[in-house]
Amino acid sequence: MRWQGQQLGVDDPSALPGMERIDGLVRSVTTPEFAGMTFHEVQCKSALNRVPGMSAMPFDWTVNPYRGCTHACSYCFARKTHEYLDLDYGADFDSQIVVKVNVADVLRTEVRRGSWAREPVMLGTNTDPYQRAEGRYRLMPDIVGALTDNGTPFSILTKGTLLRRDLPLLADAATQVKVSLAMSIAVFDDTLQNAIEPGTPSADARLDTVRAATAAGFRVTVFLMPILPHLTDSLAVLDDALARIRAAGAARVVYGALHLRPGAKQWFLEWLGREQPHLVSSYRGLYPGVSAQAPKAYRTWLGARMRPLLRLHRLDGWDEDDHPRGRPQPGLAARATPTSSLGPVRGTGPSASIRPRVAPASEPRLF
Repeated sequence: MRWQGQQLGVDDPSALPGMERIDGLVRSVTTPEFAGMTFHEVQCKSALNRVPGMSAMPFDWTVNPYRGCTHACSYCFARKTHEYLDLDYGADFDSQIVVKVNVADVLRTEVRRGSWAREPVMLGTNTDPYQRAEGRYRLMPDIVGALTDNGTPFSILTKGTLLRRDLPLLADAATQVKVSLAMSIAVFDDTLQNAIEPGTPSADARLDTVRAATAAGFRVTVFLMPILPHLTDSLAVLDDALARIRAAGAARVVYGALHLRPGAKQWFLEWLGREQPHLVSSYRGLYPGVSAQAPKAYRTWLGARMRPLLRLHRLDGWDEDDHPRGRPQPGLAARATPTSSLGPVRGTGPSASIRPRVAPASEPRLF
């Protein structure tokens, strides 16, 4: 094991760009267990992130224990956020992982403040809280404990099978607060999955995790997202995916076409040029210029294809477009309203109009 940049607040000319001097940087770690990756352990000053009011997300608060993600999904929307550290949205995002080693302690302090109104918190909308690094750092059990002990409901969206490690803890938490679990499975072909999201568990492993969570008493949502034009949108592929999701016991499916936001768009098109060059012109036509969404005509076509299949497999299902801006999304935390039922909490807390002082978050997307 090799350690780099171990002294807090001291310039290190050999460090990566953006990491020469970070007052919260404790040390940078490389280890043979994660070949080619570096973990930058930092002391964060805040854990709760307030989602901007203009966001399309249905929740107001997130916690992100990691920045960057070892899942290395070519289409990941969060890639551009790495540029805030003067790291790139490509290989650095996959291999230079910022770990907020004190995130649970900071979170516990924040949710104990009298101003915290126990509003729902979402985990997994930026980078995955159960990515491979979580097996080393084990941040999630204490995060779950901090939220549960304070009576704060929460949701988790993940591609990580490490979720199974914490199912007993999550099942116990669900007896005290509302807990929602969602598993993201975009690609069911092993060859394509290994090419486009090489750090993720296989679809079968994620479906086994859905089964385990269902057996633990959760109504699990599967996010069949992103659906990739010309790669995963054929009738045969979608029918197979929904059949396997149904067999795993999922309660519902949320689906949506690929988003290509800045950073993700450039990196994905580079991947496409290497792996599927015959599709580059088609994708440039679907996502011209700075366009991030597939055209409305494609999304309408996709919905018309999906709805009969959902009925055939007796699955509740939603297109992400079915939920207007800011409206609740099945399987995710929803912002508190005066009439909403959030499950049992320990105490009522003060008015939701009073906010703790926390760091603002950039607008999250699911992918």
